[in-house]
Amino acid sequence: MAIDLSLYNQKRKEENQSQAKRDWTEDLSGLLSKEIKLFGSSFGDKKKVRFYSELSILLTSGIDMRTALEMLEEEQEKKDDRQLMGEIKQSMVEGKNLSEATFASGKFSEYEFYSMKIGEESGRMTEVLQSLTKYYDDKLEQRRQIINALSYPLIVISASVCVIVFMMRFVVPMFAELFRQFKGDLPLITKVMLRISGGMSTYGAIVLFSVIAVIGTLYSQRKAIWYRKFFSSLVLHLPVFGAMVKKVYLARFCQSMNLLLSAQTPLNSAIALVKKMVGFYPIEQSLDAVNEDLTRGAKLHESLGKFKVYERRMISLLRVAEEVKQMDVMFGRLAQQYGAEVDHQTKLLGNIIQPILLLLLGLVVGFIVLAMYMPLFQLSNIMQ
Repeated sequence: MAIDLSLYNQKRKEENQSQAKRDWTEDLSGLLSKEIKLFGSSFGDKKKVRFYSELSILLTSGIDMRTALEMLEEEQEKKDDRQLMGEIKQSMVEGKNLSEATFASGKFSEYEFYSMKIGEESGRMTEVLQSLTKYYDDKLEQRRQIINALSYPLIVISASVCVIVFMMRFVVPMFAELFRQFKGDLPLITKVMLRISGGMSTYGAIVLFSVIAVIGTLYSQRKAIWYRKFFSSLVLHLPVFGAMVKKVYLARFCQSMNLLLSAQTPLNSAIALVKKMVGFYPIEQSLDAVNEDLTRGAKLHESLGKFKVYERRMISLLRVAEEVKQMDVMFGRLAQQYGAEVDHQTKLLGNIIQPILLLLLGLVVGFIVLAMYMPLFQLSNIMQ
């Protein structure tokens, strides 16, 4: 059962052109009456897990789609979510399928659209909904693991920076006034510390605004090709953390392939859809070439093997899976393995980083204290 992506893209292009040709004299009062939201409305991964999970449970219980959507609409606490459920239900009343109704809302991706469309055409909608639930649930879990591993280090680093800046801006200058009355030669580390403190007083604001400007510029360019290429290359070359990030995206890639191939999606179509969902430049770039190789009759494991982002173990297992025609099963097992490895590495990374950061913080603060008190020790010796 093949789904022609080109026909869908052409249809979407025609709809966009039709939308652009609307008369600009449309009722202005309607535009002004629209609700303006500071942060906008979203239907994030956490809400999608709940949506797909509850919808699959209701359909499995024998409830029809319209009634299920009505029940989901009634239980929504937020107005935007309730309105979204109502729009999806209304679109289905007007004759659209669930895949078309959800995609038309603008809150769902092409990946979800084709997954649900395949479920509708194959009669396996509940299985697809369960797979989508697992996909977004695993995605959230991976995100939680990374946040848990990095939250403590970030808090410690932030606190350390605040303590150091406070000492350099307020404590060290107080000692500097005392040292001016000290006629003896100051120790080297004290001289260095005083120069750093003076530099922070003179150039601190400039450095701060420069850092903010650089971060703002990079954030504005985060979707640019050059930035994504540079940033992904930089991340992959980081010790320990780079390997963990790569496994996170490999797990996402394998899980997506498992979902689509389990739903009998053609391999080329599955690759094209995963490219739009994986969100990691090295994998996205490789999948264009992979699709071209598959069109020419190459094996998937051969094409993936040309790129370093895919591990040798993964290529070897996919080679076996292609021979026994169990690609979906193998991708599912690989997703589980990578997920387990990421879980282990994040816990290990957190246990290693915490004592290292505390040690570094102690060394920096100790260095500052030593630099400030060494002249006082010398003064006490002279006075004796």
